[in-house]
Amino acid sequence: MRQPAGQVSPSLYETARLVSLAPWLAGHAERVHYLLRSQRPDGGWGPPEGYALVPTLSATEALLTVRHTFPQTDAVLQAVDRGLRALTRWLEAGQRIPDTPAVDLIVPALTATINEHLSRPDAGLPHRAHLDLPTDIDDGRLAAVRALVAAGKPVPEKLLHALEVIGPMARQVPGVQPLPPGLIGASPAATAAWLDPEAEDDHHDSRHYLESIVDPRSGSVPCAIPITVFERAWVVGTLTRAGIAVPASPDLVGSLTADLTAAGTPAGPGLPADADTTSVTLYALAQLGVPTNLECLWRYETPDGFCTWPGEDGFSLTTNAHVLDALGQHLRSRPGAPARYREAARRVAAALRERQEPDGSWRDRWHASPYYATVSCALALSESGPPNTAAEALSRAVDWVLATQRPDGSWGRWEGTAEETAYAVQLLVAVGRQRPGATDAIRSGYAFLTAHGHRKGPALWHDKDLYRPMLIVRAAVLAARQLARTTVDVDPTRRSAYA
Repeated sequence: MRQPAGQVSPSLYETARLVSLAPWLAGHAERVHYLLRSQRPDGGWGPPEGYALVPTLSATEALLTVRHTFPQTDAVLQAVDRGLRALTRWLEAGQRIPDTPAVDLIVPALTATINEHLSRPDAGLPHRAHLDLPTDIDDGRLAAVRALVAAGKPVPEKLLHALEVIGPMARQVPGVQPLPPGLIGASPAATAAWLDPEAEDDHHDSRHYLESIVDPRSGSVPCAIPITVFERAWVVGTLTRAGIAVPASPDLVGSLTADLTAAGTPAGPGLPADADTTSVTLYALAQLGVPTNLECLWRYETPDGFCTWPGEDGFSLTTNAHVLDALGQHLRSRPGAPARYREAARRVAAALRERQEPDGSWRDRWHASPYYATVSCALALSESGPPNTAAEALSRAVDWVLATQRPDGSWGRWEGTAEETAYAVQLLVAVGRQRPGATDAIRSGYAFLTAHGHRKGPALWHDKDLYRPMLIVRAAVLAARQLARTTVDVDPTRRSAYA
């Protein structure tokens, strides 16, 4: 509550956008050094696999922008050359691009800008080949968005978070104004793209807020800020679900209900309302004993289940799992609720079962790790799905979790992490603890969390690049440890020693 904006890890993508778009902002030199220090040995930036494309495009373009103005010109040019070679190598290999927010706008926008840099006679680079777009991305949607803005049409609310993709047109585009505390679309990059440092009205609130979120040591900034409702709703829901009491203080309840309307609630100021945040907020409020009304969720209902927001491309399993949580809790507290609620819960549960992977896991568009999607779906089905319909799906999920534990007791997609281990332990405690081997798996997972739960770990959550909502992850670890302690003897040697 003392940090209302939320705690989010640094973003390579957003930090590089500030290097390019806002050299006038405090911390510019530190941001350039941050990019130079963060480059990987292979020339890329960011996480493994296709997740590196967006941060590498952003960092490479940023360093191209400052290559003639930053004092350490040779270091910048060398980093740019390595970045271009990495991008060319990945694109030629046809690397799969993850479905992250606005990727179909960001990739063509940055690729075109990089190619413009390379076309100039003063590029000064040995590697001059222009970049092609990935095979599964084209510039059609970006062109349509830019044409819409050029025609004076209102900027779609969903676009505000990635307003920087429209280029120079973003400068104080008509109809767009920062929301308190001063950001456009809850994004430092979008705000920097919108601000005009030469305008008479230079929007001191926006400049001040941008400067306030800059890390003074590295110059870096987070990807999305504030995340007030998102952070608090997930933390409350995770802790209370594990039996950890959270006081329903007026300030906490007020912050969760302040923006809750007939359209739902957004993750934070400047973002559109969405079914994911709305359903988790409704669940958290009910856990706090606050009466809730789920009518706002019907805005997101589709023939397949529930969309994250109206017009969403694709289908989010975790959004639907969280909607099922809210529906199930509503039905348990109101047995006489209209049949529409029970029918919606049945349809969502069926949609989750149908989309389970052959190996027993679930995977989703809002998180890089299948452990997050799997625990979300498994908990929703076990607690809120129609009785006696999910046993097979849950059994397969338990099989997958048990089969993928690492020798050190951890779980993880790329490496063992406290976050992913917490999700695996939560699942085993909830639906798998009677399975042979589950108790030992929970014990070793608990031991890993005890030894490593304090470590920050990698960014795994999807935004324009991967990020880590620090308190949400911390809550997951605390919940897993609490559940393990209260359901199994996490240290059997202690009991035998005392005996």
